[in-house]
Amino acid sequence: MRPTIIAIAGKSGSGKTTLLEKLIPELKNRGHRLGTVKHAHKKFELDKKGKDSWRHRQAGAHATLVVSPETIALVKDRESATLAELVHHLSDMDLIIVEGFKQESLPKIEIFRTDSGHQEPLCLDDPDLAAFVTDSRHTPAVPTFGLEDIKALADFIEAGFILTEETPLNRESTN
Repeated sequence: MRPTIIAIAGKSGSGKTTLLEKLIPELKNRGHRLGTVKHAHKKFELDKKGKDSWRHRQAGAHATLVVSPETIALVKDRESATLAELVHHLSDMDLIIVEGFKQESLPKIEIFRTDSGHQEPLCLDDPDLAAFVTDSRHTPAVPTFGLEDIKALADFIEAGFILTEETPLNRESTN
């Protein structure tokens, strides 16, 4: 059984990463294995200059897998990859949470903060909007949570998106 994928969406500076920093430990403490995918708009490097993995890539390797007894890291050159092409690396998780990927057709939890400098939320008209996290007066027709309602948000995610035999809503995203 493949894990469900949900997105944390919001405009730049809305608090997506901060929300994940609170939500991930709550779901982990409940016994769930979580994988995350972060969309980056610019090229990035994980290897440190001079380390063996960096040297392998400098020598021309298109992919480097670094393995220790506790950790696996993959650095691979790609022109572009769809979310569906990436998530197979996380197939042993209970839930995959992506940050960004707002154009993908998958359940979205939008975060919108009044002090973010933005006037309007991003996904109010998106048919995939599943929940809304805010300190504003916006009231979309989906469950709405306060910025610090992490336990209630985790309950919502656990009940609707983490795949178990008892979960009635086993939405499987392939996008």
